[in-house]
Amino acid sequence: MSTRFDLEGPCDIAWCPGCGNHAILASLKAALEGLDLDPSQVVLVSGIGQAAKTPQYVRANYFNGLHGRALPVATAIKACNPELTVIVISGDGCIYGEGGNHFIHAMRRNPDITVIVHDNMVYGLTKGQASPMSRPGFRTPVQVQGVTQEPFNPVAVAVALKAPFVARSFSGDGQHVQQMLEGALTTKGLALVDIFQPCVSFNRLNTYQWFREHTVLLDAGHDPSDPQQALTEALASDPFPLGVISRGPARPAFEEQLDVHHKGFSPLYHHRFAADRLEGLLMEMR
Repeated sequence: MSTRFDLEGPCDIAWCPGCGNHAILASLKAALEGLDLDPSQVVLVSGIGQAAKTPQYVRANYFNGLHGRALPVATAIKACNPELTVIVISGDGCIYGEGGNHFIHAMRRNPDITVIVHDNMVYGLTKGQASPMSRPGFRTPVQVQGVTQEPFNPVAVAVALKAPFVARSFSGDGQHVQQMLEGALTTKGLALVDIFQPCVSFNRLNTYQWFREHTVLLDAGHDPSDPQQALTEALASDPFPLGVISRGPARPAFEEQLDVHHKGFSPLYHHRFAADRLEGLLMEMR
């Protein structure tokens, strides 16, 4: 399927054959096209990692930042220009590890952005160390005796912090990924889509077959607006539920609460505000 978000001409994509990133990239472009978004009004923000290369393969604006620091940059971009569609896209190590503190406080601020996490339960760019999502017993060149810590649960954290949209999907089902992304992109406030995807080079434990055997689509009777049901599903594992797990209560987006956007300030004030706000949020990266 061709989209307006395809790059012109040949493109050397630096991912291993069979990597789940390829399918997520295709689903993302299909979702953007399906929502009839203008590439010039879309901004993709990432940190560092294999998943963080995704913006380089999409015909849109993008900002590649530091490891784990995509969320404050995205918040600043949205604060400076609320008309933009701002998407954070990076890996589970980048967002939940190095960026874990930003992840928590971005949900508290609630900027109107979509956060897409390629969740392969391993650090792929740096050749196979355990990530916050790695399962117990997973052996790596660093964790030679196997992972012993309990994995981080970003979905449960997002539900507890009342994120407006929390979903999980699997790269082996491109149509489902697209549906979850479209739901996230049309939600007001912070939307999280955690996408399971195999790393065919450095995680031989969590394969396509493993994810198929250890995931299940949410029951049609699940009510994502029910906090108790949402938390129950967020805490479930083996099988992990796939679908829209939670729709948090409506609340103002971060940028909507900034006086500069609704009190008729002069264009010069807007420019000064944008510079000051960007500087303040980028201070979190230091």
